Amino acid sequence: MQVLVRDNNVDQALRVLKKKMQREGVFREMKQRRSYEKPSERKTRERSEAVRRARKLARKKAIREGLLPAPPKKKIVERKPPLPEIKERVD
Repeated sequence: MQVLVRDNNVDQALRVLKKKMQREGVFREMKQRRSYEKPSERKTRERSEAVRRARKLARKKAIREGLLPAPPKKKIVERKPPLPEIKERVD
């Protein structure tokens, strides 16, 4: 995996690298490989992931076809910036 550092901006390059690693699934794989996973446990995990994916696809398809109502959209709440603190002078 390769990331270009532009204008000596290492922070931005790190952010880009993290995003790439997240998309590729490197973090998930590193977490799984911290300890040994028995083949039977691996098969069980992969089966449950496949079932989860299939259910998600079926739910999306049912929503598209109108068989299920679409989930309510989250409301975006605008937050006001905090007021500056007023410090009283004690003389």
